[in-house]
Amino acid sequence: MQVDPRGPRFAAGVTTVILIAVLVTGSWALLAAQAVVFALATVFGLRYAPYGLAFRALIRPRLAPPRELEDAGPPRFAQGVGFVFALVGTVGYATGTTWLGIGATGLALAAAFLNAVFGFCLGCEMYLLMRRFTAI
Repeated sequence: MQVDPRGPRFAAGVTTVILIAVLVTGSWALLAAQAVVFALATVFGLRYAPYGLAFRALIRPRLAPPRELEDAGPPRFAQGVGFVFALVGTVGYATGTTWLGIGATGLALAAAFLNAVFGFCLGCEMYLLMRRFTAI
């Protein structure tokens, strides 16, 4: 499946805002909600992810058609990586191991910020490296 690359970048922007709110508030429930968003995108695909639905309904109709599409595999893998970090962070906050919650959330925030601001998808690059090494 092919996706408009602006969709995952939009999702990364929303994720960045959510993760900043988690770090400010220390809310494990908000981080758990973000983990659910990551899980939905990973399991059902970007097309059915909440931020993907919002992008297609609210943002994409106002934009010119994309110049190119990209494979959905790398961003979907990146959502899975985000899910793992959000899950670890949620467990950290919920169990009182705040340093774990902050650390995992901070790492997820760094990756989301890189994608939202610079268009550099860290999880996508991990996916491509893994594909390269498993193809050998």
